[in-house]
Amino acid sequence: MDRGGLSGAERRVWASLPAGARSALAGLPGADLRTLLLAVARDRAAVVHPPGVLRRWREDRFVRPADVDPRVLSQVEARIWALLPADVTGVELSPVVPLGTCSAVAPVSQHRVVSTVRGTEVLSDPTNALAVEAAVRRRSSDEVHLAAVHRVLRAQDFGPGASAHFRLFTLVSSARDAGSGRTEARLLVRHLSFWARVLGELAPAAGPRLHVTVFDDPVFRDRLADTVHPALREGPVPLRDEPERQRGRGYYAGGAVRLTLRDGTLEVGDGGFTDWTARLTSDAKERCVISCLATERLVGEVDR
Repeated sequence: MDRGGLSGAERRVWASLPAGARSALAGLPGADLRTLLLAVARDRAAVVHPPGVLRRWREDRFVRPADVDPRVLSQVEARIWALLPADVTGVELSPVVPLGTCSAVAPVSQHRVVSTVRGTEVLSDPTNALAVEAAVRRRSSDEVHLAAVHRVLRAQDFGPGASAHFRLFTLVSSARDAGSGRTEARLLVRHLSFWARVLGELAPAAGPRLHVTVFDDPVFRDRLADTVHPALREGPVPLRDEPERQRGRGYYAGGAVRLTLRDGTLEVGDGGFTDWTARLTSDAKERCVISCLATERLVGEVDR
């Protein structure tokens, strides 16, 4: 990236266009810019022929089908829904969210998101969308617990053989701060207890574990000892402290969790505390806990 925030590829493209093109496009009203981009997309689509579609289907990691049996996947997800507490509301999310949802709510680069020409972006993380929905519902509810399962699409390259899209079963809880970390601890216990039940019932022989990390938060460290650990102690899946974890620091606020199988060697889920609903509602007293499970990773480990 150069000092202006442009990558080498971006500078090359702008240099190939007439002088002033960048400022002219940046100054267009949103509706006019969408009209222009839609016209460009239409013109480019007009020259696409079936062999080109077939070639892209074979080569483009964004469009290739997932390597999972949908019948087995749907059975696993149906079992997870059946285990969900009755007071958690299921939400069927749209495939797209407003442009900037991911980067505005979470510290994530827009380059990791697939943006559209209509002022939207393809859903890359259901927890972001559920946090927005939770912020809306908090206006009329004292406490909100939402769940969704969705196939997400991410722009970053995960390496050879890795798909750009996968399904996540996600939970988001939001409530008012009760002080001394009690709200965060209570919400986290809800999430961890649910995931312990899911992993304990669906994959008991796969060595399921829950892991929790404190990120420089002495209050949460105290609640971890006197609230979280005692609540999970008799559960079907062990809860382990993971003080060495650094991934997620800065993304999660105060603490994070992981869900694993194979005695900790296969990560199938992640989560933690965020400030998303607080920022969305401009209310520093809002507390939010998110967590997710990659259902396709779980499929191969389920005891059927």
